[in-house]
Amino acid sequence: MTDNTKKEDRFSKDLNFLKKHTDIIVLQEGQSALAIAPQFQGRVMTSTTNVTEGEGFGWINKKVIEAGFLSEEERKGSLENQIYVFGGEERFWLGPEGGQFSLFFKQEDNFEFSNWKTPPVIDTEAFTLVSHTDHSATFEHHCELINKSGTIFKMGIGRSISILNKASIENSLRIQFSENIEFVGYQTNNQITNIGDQPWRPETGLPSIWILGMYKPSPETTMVIPFKAGEETALGQKVNDTYFGKVPKDYLEVKKDILFFKGDGTKRSKIGVNSKRAKGIAGSYDAVGKVLTLVTYNAQEAPHGYVNSAWEYQEEPYAGDLINAYNDGSPEPGVPPMGPFYELETSSPAAALKPNETMVHIQTTMHLKGDEHELNTIAKATLGVSLNDIIESL
Repeated sequence: MTDNTKKEDRFSKDLNFLKKHTDIIVLQEGQSALAIAPQFQGRVMTSTTNVTEGEGFGWINKKVIEAGFLSEEERKGSLENQIYVFGGEERFWLGPEGGQFSLFFKQEDNFEFSNWKTPPVIDTEAFTLVSHTDHSATFEHHCELINKSGTIFKMGIGRSISILNKASIENSLRIQFSENIEFVGYQTNNQITNIGDQPWRPETGLPSIWILGMYKPSPETTMVIPFKAGEETALGQKVNDTYFGKVPKDYLEVKKDILFFKGDGTKRSKIGVNSKRAKGIAGSYDAVGKVLTLVTYNAQEAPHGYVNSAWEYQEEPYAGDLINAYNDGSPEPGVPPMGPFYELETSSPAAALKPNETMVHIQTTMHLKGDEHELNTIAKATLGVSLNDIIESL
């Protein structure tokens, strides 16, 4: 067994569990591997740097997966009536979540949690597997959505997942690392296409691609997001830290050009960084497992901004964030957390698409595990800070 990997955290154990309850596609490159579930919108459920003995990095909600899809009667009064929290290390999602153009609230409903409901296309509908090899899998889906303002979107969805070799990871990060570092990396290419006969217009609401990663937390996991320094008048606020109330100081430290945010799964909190501040990368370091996680995305022009997912009527519906991070925890006293887990998330620009036009959002996720001296060099080259800076930040 690899160092610091408990038997219950092994990728192989998670894989066996998943295969008992749903179809699973495994992509493998050397010792690194991914487990993908077509039924759950082609999401990457978990990944590992060592397919036989390594830990799985994705958080999996085994209780919900075991229960399976419930009848309408069984769902009454349960969270599954609003969302199936299957977990999964990287999943396809759609924005905006809140505001007058929300895809999660009906026209007549106010912004209360009891009214919030995940669209079936990203909750209960399976994506169709188009093709797959040992190193890639491609999915597609078609759907019709209606936003809170009554706008109908006829949408085609495409999603392809590729596992990366060492050279591809090194090229992506513009670094090199030795055999002392175990690795797994994968890239997802995500598309939405306007398959209707009307253009999608800002004044009636625009959707966006939203990719979320759910990872297993530890007491010593810290998320790290570097951002561009500069005046708020030009670049906006450094961080939006009020999604679920102000984040406590012992969970978030914001410096001139970088922030540190706890990923321990003990305090429900969320932050965001806007497109003018974002540097194209976010990450985390687990000092217990000695795992450096890095997430990048394709930078692209955003003529219509980024959708705003705040749960309120919005004066600026396209002044949303490009990068988000979330730490799970109890939503209120006495209520258990959904996880625990933590998340790194990225979004595409708002998609003002004409008929047959397509928006593409590409996200790359990499986990590097092993020699701390070498991981320290990688952290400084990619995130701009040392492991010691990360460990001592909070």
